[in-house]
Amino acid sequence: MAEPSKAVLITGCSTGIGRATALRLVGSGWKVYATARRPETIADLEQAGARTLALDVTDEASMSAAVSAVEQAEGAVGVLINNAGYSQSGAIETVPMESVRRQFETNVFGVVRLTQLVLRKMRAQRWGRIVNIGSMGGRLTLPGGGHYHATKYALEALSDALRFELAGFGIAVVLLEPGLITTEFGEAAAGTVAAVSSVAEEGPYTAFNATVGALTKGAYEGPMRRLGAGPETVAKAIERAINARRPPARVTLTPSAKLMIAMRKVLSDRAWDAAMRRQFPQPTGD
Repeated sequence: MAEPSKAVLITGCSTGIGRATALRLVGSGWKVYATARRPETIADLEQAGARTLALDVTDEASMSAAVSAVEQAEGAVGVLINNAGYSQSGAIETVPMESVRRQFETNVFGVVRLTQLVLRKMRAQRWGRIVNIGSMGGRLTLPGGGHYHATKYALEALSDALRFELAGFGIAVVLLEPGLITTEFGEAAAGTVAAVSSVAEEGPYTAFNATVGALTKGAYEGPMRRLGAGPETVAKAIERAINARRPPARVTLTPSAKLMIAMRKVLSDRAWDAAMRRQFPQPTGD
């Protein structure tokens, strides 16, 4: 049997974790296909040694074309890193359904479809790695992040199911659960609250949404940064996972994730809600 393809396909490489991972894996000798919705944003990765492709995880034709390009060149996608994602913040009632659907299309349905597309040839070569970038937000829920947390909880379930279904084909599934990562992610998340607030009328969630936006931005810019890490930390964990003979099912990254997950585990729902009320103004009918 021919050597399996170990070509790496990474989504969301224009910034943050995706970019750091592409650079790290190229530097380690992996054949990397870095992708983004707008290829011009990753031109420098091509200069660094990666192949670059256009890939929009909310578009079927775009996903199919990217996977086909790798399969034609390499025989199969050997490693799929589902990194593309963002956080839609705001009280659940205030977020338009169009935005909710976009959140799930990007964070969940794109992961599912891209995984489906690579699996036929990955199974045929009986070797592969699928790395899903989850979050500590798949293990706990912060006020104002309901839609985002729902997508990350979904990734937990999908990763567990895939891990069992694919093990017999020599394919390992790894879920990474980072906490605060010091990238543009926080600013973008705060921006989604501002976008919701700009179209919403003054109402019972106005102060709440404003606080969610401010706290989200502050976590990435204030003292909490010390409990976070740079995207290179995630890139390093990804490299270890895909190199491992028996990759771990889950990897929790950063002090913030380890602390928050441990705290949620020991607190009752009532105690957790009380802790959240000390940080967030609870919406009321007053």
